[in-house]
Amino acid sequence: MKERIKMGKQITRREFIGSTAAAAALSVLPRGVFGQVAIKPNSNFNGVQIGAITYSWRSMPSTADDLLNYLVQCGLSSVELMDGPAEQFAGIPTFESVRMPRGTDVTEEQRAKIQAARLAQSEQIRKWRLSVSMDNFKALRKKYNDAGVDICIVKFDNIGGSMTEAEIDYCFNVAKALGAKGITTELSEENAKLLGPYADKHKIMIGFHNHTRINSQSWEVPFSYGEYLGMNFDIGHYVAGTNESPIPIIEKFADANRILSLHIKDRKVNNGPNMPFGQGDTPLGLILLLMKRKKYTFPAHIELEYRIPEGSDAVAEVKKCVAYCKEVLA
Repeated sequence: MKERIKMGKQITRREFIGSTAAAAALSVLPRGVFGQVAIKPNSNFNGVQIGAITYSWRSMPSTADDLLNYLVQCGLSSVELMDGPAEQFAGIPTFESVRMPRGTDVTEEQRAKIQAARLAQSEQIRKWRLSVSMDNFKALRKKYNDAGVDICIVKFDNIGGSMTEAEIDYCFNVAKALGAKGITTELSEENAKLLGPYADKHKIMIGFHNHTRINSQSWEVPFSYGEYLGMNFDIGHYVAGTNESPIPIIEKFADANRILSLHIKDRKVNNGPNMPFGQGDTPLGLILLLMKRKKYTFPAHIELEYRIPEGSDAVAEVKKCVAYCKEVLA
């Protein structure tokens, strides 16, 4: 196992040397004009679909239009779109944040008022979700598709939980309207047990995202709750949390058609930090080459989590990540 991690590290560092020139080439791509671009992006490199989760641009303005512009600038044709920008585009009500005051001087009356305000906001959002036309989301899909970007996945962090049955159905209907193949959310047996029947009914896959508290057996029980339950496998978190290569996990669950997508990043072992691509311990190069060799069709979505250097921004850093992937897959 240590040898596998080491091999991946050597490959990624060597292949990263050539990424600077590729990044420069990407930087001259025409900017999107929200539905009109001179050249549509194409980030399918030798059969491997590279994309990004919109969380990568959390440090920048993040409306649906902003995010589309960043995707086009980075040359990306696939995206995992978070629910916030999608619902904002569709007209979800907005509210001022209601927070509990800090300290111990909060009276029971104040606490009750804050809780009541939160419940009222949640109820307004629920009513909006159950009345909004799916045409609003279809318009967003068209805007992205016209620019050359496929909304392959939509992320609903809070699907399930306190949602009603109708709200959960709403999430799947939004995914269909956006043209998404699946929904991503956090991994838990409780989520799997609740969402499995909905995923089977809608024939839309749920991709469970992992963090570092994980092991190679963590998906076995959740997957038992439905045919359309799968993985949004974060390879960097897996390496940091287990000190093991993600490759056996990818091969096992790809063969079982249980992978919706990968989150690609580069982290150090022993819960180490996120690093620029090619500078951590994740065998990222080997994984991309595995996807190429085995012709896996699920996407590999960049999740930018390393610290952005002074003088740079998230767009510039995602371009470097894209260039690295393109260089490896050349």
